[in-house]
Amino acid sequence: MTRRRPVPGPRSGPAFVAVLLVVLALTATGCGADEETRDYSVPGALCGIGVDAKELTPFLPPGKKLSVKPVVNPASTWCDVSVDGKLAVRTVQTWWQDGHDTAYFLRSQTLERVEKTADAGRYVYSDWQAFGKTEDCVDEKYGEELYTGIQAYGSDHKDADAMKRLIVSFTETVEKSDACDRQAS
Repeated sequence: MTRRRPVPGPRSGPAFVAVLLVVLALTATGCGADEETRDYSVPGALCGIGVDAKELTPFLPPGKKLSVKPVVNPASTWCDVSVDGKLAVRTVQTWWQDGHDTAYFLRSQTLERVEKTADAGRYVYSDWQAFGKTEDCVDEKYGEELYTGIQAYGSDHKDADAMKRLIVSFTETVEKSDACDRQAS
């Protein structure tokens, strides 16, 4: 009886494992080389209101061109930030009924649950959107207060702490801007 000896091949032994590891390493390296980048600068202001570019950057997707477009009407100002033509982030400043809280306002802005709060409910936020209520921005003629919002629609990045920092700094900047001066009109 003739006994066949196994033929060593590429599917067995330490040589196969070594080749497999090299192939996997090259594949992983190749994937990183094709990763998209941001070919645009992140602005320090959106539609005239300062933002912390460092905090905003992670919420912006990779791409070639960033554009900022204001949408202004008597009761609100939206600032749409698009990357390569796709909406990525929207900020909002809206005059809303006096005597309500931020949670009441946010229900007009989103259907998502937003449960984290700061500063006794003045700020309400989640990992991709946040809303705030300004202090002393009151239109007594119409009985309205100025509210703010930031929503990162086009982002896979989720970070509630960063979103909280963004809404607090954005709201404070709105309070110091001409947007707060509606009561004089």
